[in-house]
Amino acid sequence: MSAETVGVAVAQFGPTADTRANLAQIEVLVRRAQGRGAQVVLFPEYASYFVDPFDESLFRNAQDVDGAFVQELTGIAARYGVHLVAGLLERGTDGRRVHNTVVAVDASGLRARYRKLHLYDAFGQRESDWVEPGEPAEPETFDVGGLRFALMTCYDLRFPEVGRVLADAGADVILVAAEWVRGALKEHHWRTLLTARAIENTLFVAAADHPPPLGVGHSLIVDPQGVQIAAVGTATDVAVAHLDIDAVARVRRVNPALALRRYTVQPRR
Repeated sequence: MSAETVGVAVAQFGPTADTRANLAQIEVLVRRAQGRGAQVVLFPEYASYFVDPFDESLFRNAQDVDGAFVQELTGIAARYGVHLVAGLLERGTDGRRVHNTVVAVDASGLRARYRKLHLYDAFGQRESDWVEPGEPAEPETFDVGGLRFALMTCYDLRFPEVGRVLADAGADVILVAAEWVRGALKEHHWRTLLTARAIENTLFVAAADHPPPLGVGHSLIVDPQGVQIAAVGTATDVAVAHLDIDAVARVRRVNPALALRRYTVQPRR
């Protein structure tokens, strides 16, 4: 095994309608994760502001990617020397809806942004009433310690082509920010889909969720062979895994599925 690793943490907490309180909780968990050796800390979807059920306050509390919330995240990243990834309510374009966005920052500011592509119009929910979908685009990635990181949001996990596009962009690690709503078999779907995305793309997958009662919890990190290497249960907490930077290349030498495939992915407009 390589002696070189990158510490990655999944930070599980339940965001509220109080952005200041969310930032305070984020800093507590970053401090805990950094103390355990994390260099990258992943938080859930809607980390800046969350209310259930959704209402007009989403748009009132949305911000730009250079707004106060991202500036505060940048300050936290600088204080603890980490890369920080979290869900942001980003201002939309139609004056009514928002973008469900994930941002990655370090001490220098914004490193990558991802707007949720597939909205959660399923299982009796209608996210599209409140959220504008992102458009398919070249993935934004960032590098830490020899690993390339890419971003994904919650329901996009159910669409394998999203993960494949990120793998084609050179990702070694997919970071999934989620609010995976509880329900019949939903925890089973969560674990199965995260594991499948790791196995089929031969890369690491890390996912951070809201805890119960709204989310399933069980934030976790899966290696390129689909083995869980760190996890949180249902509490507000962090789990840290130290990712071997040679693992992806080693697994792909044995299982060259990406090189052997006969299909590519094209966006549907």
